[in-house]
Amino acid sequence: MTTVAELELPVFDHTEPALRGERFHARMAELRAQGWLAATPLGFFVLEREAGSFFLRSKQTTFPGEKLAEIFDIREGPLAEEVRRNILHVNGPAHARLRSLVAASFTPRAANAWRPRMREFLAELWAPLGASMATEFVESFAKPYPSLTIAAVMGARRADAPRLHHWSNWIQRQFDPPSLIADRAEIEQAVAEFYEYADELLAGKRAAPGEDLISQLVAARDGSDRLDDAELVNLVLNVLVGGVDTTQSQLAHALRLFSEHPDQWEWLREAPEERAPRAVEEVLRYEPITPFTARIVLEELTYRDVVFPKDTILMVSAFDGNRDPATYSAPDVFDVRAERGSAKVMTFGAGIHYCLGANLARAELEEALAFLAPRMPGLAPDGEAVLGSITGIYGLERLPVLWEAPG
Repeated sequence: MTTVAELELPVFDHTEPALRGERFHARMAELRAQGWLAATPLGFFVLEREAGSFFLRSKQTTFPGEKLAEIFDIREGPLAEEVRRNILHVNGPAHARLRSLVAASFTPRAANAWRPRMREFLAELWAPLGASMATEFVESFAKPYPSLTIAAVMGARRADAPRLHHWSNWIQRQFDPPSLIADRAEIEQAVAEFYEYADELLAGKRAAPGEDLISQLVAARDGSDRLDDAELVNLVLNVLVGGVDTTQSQLAHALRLFSEHPDQWEWLREAPEERAPRAVEEVLRYEPITPFTARIVLEELTYRDVVFPKDTILMVSAFDGNRDPATYSAPDVFDVRAERGSAKVMTFGAGIHYCLGANLARAELEEALAFLAPRMPGLAPDGEAVLGSITGIYGLERLPVLWEAPG
């Protein structure tokens, strides 16, 4: 048997500032051609769908949030509490219990119930843009839309949407080592402020429950078992962190891709409601806003005759998993008209930690594309898009676009 550290592997530094857009795509294709593993100073990248699925589903691996906290000496305070309680870091029977208690609140049916509100927000955001035929899409549309939606889903006040976006953006950075080095104080403050806010929100829902997600979680039970206060607050935090910056970034990438592929935008415009789900799946496959998902090996394991010692850090590449030639035809081509089959994209992960909010995210993206396509004929770039870093949530900082008057 060979230990993974003994292998001669290509070296990949995913923190390189210029690694985004086409340069990122080209580098990943180059690595993928050399094999299913690459080395990095912190561990190893898994560059193949089958291998990535194995490590995401294995009971011998878990999300390394607690290890990251240990490395950065996060031992007390609100962020340390959040790390201990985060469902991403809970495994075994405790994780199964949490998922069973909240599963009904995250089904496709539960997500679909929020589609009318999504349409209201889309119409409201479009109102000042309709006659302009040009906008910077991130600030005017992609950023506020998921914040308004998550506020409604949580049962928060509409006026709280900007604060929820602010907290989500900062708390999400706990998973990005460079941000933990540079912005630790701001991350801690965001967690503390959200905890205080969530305590008040939960108290209000107990006194006057509604049809929102938090009211459902407060009422969730399995026999005599129910969520305690700390579990409730941290599940709400997980929904917030996982449902704002992520959807914003994926929607911005969708408009960028369609502005670069006008024939495919016209195809979507011909039957937007019918074709939006297919368009969303291709956007999720081609440009996942979580290109890499981390895992840490809990106990020594062997895969393909390679030994992975305890505490090995693995970065599973959804970007490469979504380009498996055995699963997808012409995988390096963005094409919403291509027959991609029924295989699930790896963008939302796999295994017991599969993203809780995947159904809500799909619903938001489908509603947005179905709404925008008929209203933005001739969608095209109006300047250069400014792409963000691939090290955390891979989004866009600016996306100037223009379109023609309908009809």
